[in-house]
Amino acid sequence: MLASIQFLWNATRGHRLAPWRSEYLLWRVETYSGKRADTLTFRDVLAFFWSSRWELLAYLLWISRFDREVRRHV
Repeated sequence: MLASIQFLWNATRGHRLAPWRSEYLLWRVETYSGKRADTLTFRDVLAFFWSSRWELLAYLLWISRFDREVRRHV
């Protein structure tokens, strides 16, 4: 779980109080939703996160498993 929190912390660098303004997160939303990042609003980002919440949770769990494997082999 620490790896998931660390990923979110790094992904929102510079925009921690307003993560929907993070260039990285906007780019990811643009990649997966097909909407242009420069037109995304807070509501668009929130709707994307809500509609994709299970996929995002699976991704964060994968990050945690990956991090554990890396630490185990180092």
